[in-house]
Amino acid sequence: MTAITAGMVKELREKTDAPMMECKKALTEAEGDLVKAEEILRVKLGSKAAKAASRVAAEGVVGLYLSADGALAALVEVNSETDFVAKNDEFIALAKGCAELVATKNPVDVTALSALPMGEGTVESTRAALVGKVGENMAIRRFSRLLAQGKLTSYVHMGSKIAVLVDVTGGDDQLAKDLAMHIAASKPKSLDASGVSPELLDTERRIAIEKAREAGKPEAMLEKIAEGTVQKYLKDVTLLGQVFVKAEDGKQTIEQLLKSKGAKINGFTLTIVGEGIEKKVNDFAAEVAAQAAAAKK
Repeated sequence: MTAITAGMVKELREKTDAPMMECKKALTEAEGDLVKAEEILRVKLGSKAAKAASRVAAEGVVGLYLSADGALAALVEVNSETDFVAKNDEFIALAKGCAELVATKNPVDVTALSALPMGEGTVESTRAALVGKVGENMAIRRFSRLLAQGKLTSYVHMGSKIAVLVDVTGGDDQLAKDLAMHIAASKPKSLDASGVSPELLDTERRIAIEKAREAGKPEAMLEKIAEGTVQKYLKDVTLLGQVFVKAEDGKQTIEQLLKSKGAKINGFTLTIVGEGIEKKVNDFAAEVAAQAAAAKK
């Protein structure tokens, strides 16, 4: 039997925000498998256990480049240790410069981007020099590049913490802007069901079955209940299935909105600073106490 350590319990609690004893019970039942234990907690505790999935932790900005004709664009996430540095003009210029290079030079990955010329050196030498100047680490984390089939529209929110590019054919500029704002607010995982991984759907289906079983539902109904849950999940996470945030009737979906406007979304990309990164939480009181103790010695 796998030994359940305090570290494992702590890690699961940080991911799910579930009570310590519930985390320990779930880990014991899952024989130490963290992924399985998280599923068990979701069955028992509901959506609260999925808290970490949407947690935005790291600091930084998303650099944006959009060509004047709306045919080419790029987003680049550059991380810093603190929000103070993320507001630094040179840091912001680095992110924007990287976005332009991604759009115009089309590097295959971050390593290739880092080797491209920038200023008197390269992207990497520029980053390293800025690190030395501000005394804080920073990293180019990821990027996305879009070539339009129709026309690209951008939307940047929260001081460049969230950035969206959406490729729309038909409609007008206001529709495209509304769609970009909707994506930033509702954070869809994909355009439609074809973009959602089978693994995610299997997880939702499995959790729904276990929840229904624990609620005492008949075995014959479990598959039907699970399918209903999966369909609801797809409406929540696919852009076309989501209810438009500005829908006057509170019911109109993005798919229905596009049909009414004779428009089509060819694709989109959404970048959220720090998505999926756990941020270190400093206990300043403890640090001050430790420094005071060290000073006495």
